[in-house]
Amino acid sequence: MRVNFQRLAVHTVLATLVALSAGCATGPNANPKDPLEPMNRKVATFNDVLDDNVLKPVATGYRDYTPQPVQTGVSNFFRNLSDVWSTVNSGLQLKGRDTAESLMRVVVNTTLGIYGIFDVATEIGLQRHPEDFGQTLGYWGVPSGPYLVLPLFGPSTVRDTSVFPLETSVDFVRQHDDIAVRNTAMALRIVDKRASFLKTTDLLSGAAIDKYSFTRDSYLQFRRNQVFDGNPPDDEELVDPSADTATPSAK
Repeated sequence: MRVNFQRLAVHTVLATLVALSAGCATGPNANPKDPLEPMNRKVATFNDVLDDNVLKPVATGYRDYTPQPVQTGVSNFFRNLSDVWSTVNSGLQLKGRDTAESLMRVVVNTTLGIYGIFDVATEIGLQRHPEDFGQTLGYWGVPSGPYLVLPLFGPSTVRDTSVFPLETSVDFVRQHDDIAVRNTAMALRIVDKRASFLKTTDLLSGAAIDKYSFTRDSYLQFRRNQVFDGNPPDDEELVDPSADTATPSAK
């Protein structure tokens, strides 16, 4: 089961990159950050249908009927796992203080916090520094490339998609030997993450905006801020779809 899921993830990435290389641009007026917009919108529509009919109802039930302490413990547990790779990526980015603090978070929460169920580290002043392999590539100057919407996985970029197979292969949850435990943990992680976005998506659904454009621009800005630790340079701004002129391309 694990092997099949990893193959699905890799095939999804490869299929997206093949579509990119085929040149599905929208013409001279295409947003330079989103040359695959027609394809991306179709994938986004597919994801929205899946979300509306499966993920959102399940996440809503989880939020409404699962005791809050349990929800908090689940979120803390998965954040503790991600802190392990934040430690690695902080090290790859030569961020000494962040590396040490992330490592201490993992040690404290895994031991005193009972495998991360309780976030003791935050209580004693050890802050989170979320980092991933896509951010590491960006730190070392790899441009984000065009915006992509992946089936099932949602917003991404060429840079972030390129490391997806690596992140899949080192995922602690997917490496668990017990199939039942692994599948349950994977499903619970998805539901927990979706539940955390319920308020945001409800606001988006009720707003008179182009959800696709808003999601794209918000995601690109969010990732850019992550790469530059909240202080992006002024030489690049997101493209405004309503503007007549295009902004400079990614570095």
